[in-house]
Amino acid sequence: MSNINLAELRGPAVILSVHIADVGVRSLPGVLRARPGPADTPGLRYARTTFTGPVAAGPPRLRPGRAALIAAWEDDSALDRFLASSPLARQLAGGWLVRLRPVRVAGAWGPLPVRTDPAADAALTEEDGPVAVLTLGRLRLRRALLFLRASSSASGRAAADPALVASLAMARPPRTVGTFSLWRSVSAMRQYAYGSAGPQHRNAVREHQADPFHHEAAFLRCRPYGARGLLDGREPVTAASASSAASVVPPHSPRAGEAPASFRPDPAGGS
Repeated sequence: MSNINLAELRGPAVILSVHIADVGVRSLPGVLRARPGPADTPGLRYARTTFTGPVAAGPPRLRPGRAALIAAWEDDSALDRFLASSPLARQLAGGWLVRLRPVRVAGAWGPLPVRTDPAADAALTEEDGPVAVLTLGRLRLRRALLFLRASSSASGRAAADPALVASLAMARPPRTVGTFSLWRSVSAMRQYAYGSAGPQHRNAVREHQADPFHHEAAFLRCRPYGARGLLDGREPVTAASASSAASVVPPHSPRAGEAPASFRPDPAGGS
């Protein structure tokens, strides 16, 4: 998939939010039925709730009771209003929320208007803190088995990578599939995707280019800039920032208790 030029992207610049919460098996159907839209949620550009599962080798496996929400917003104020007033936000409040600023997009995802910031992408240097990757696809059912095979191989390689701090597979059968991953640095993410030690991801990309797995698909690289709550007992962006900082010798070490300059906890609350 080739990179999209800024001029080709539709819509205004947006921020993204990814919400992950263990809502329980009984509450999961209600969360999945929730369909917030721009008409009833001011400032919302796109939203989709999904089933979740681990990024791992082997056949897809659901995580019972865990739901995700992917959303795009005009700005942080719109997201803050949603968090303060939406019943869906209250259902997800016990989980983890990360705010993302898209810096690079490859492919296209029609319902999701994204405009990237080339300056922000240029500033996201090889070791400049954590990077999040969001993939979205609308599956061609005739290619489903081959997609699952290629995805299994690439996912197994990703899950074994020590630079992968958090990850999640997402799905809304029968066609919508996606992944969210958080890496300690751009260089670590690129090493997984394009390095010679693990060709699984490159092989999956080549298969998709030869005969696409999806009717449409998008790969979004994002800068995480705020988070709240916990995922599996920890706050992943803080963990990724600490891991990234430990892998290089910084020109200035933060004082004890001081968060890295590239990341601050979500001012709305949480961890």
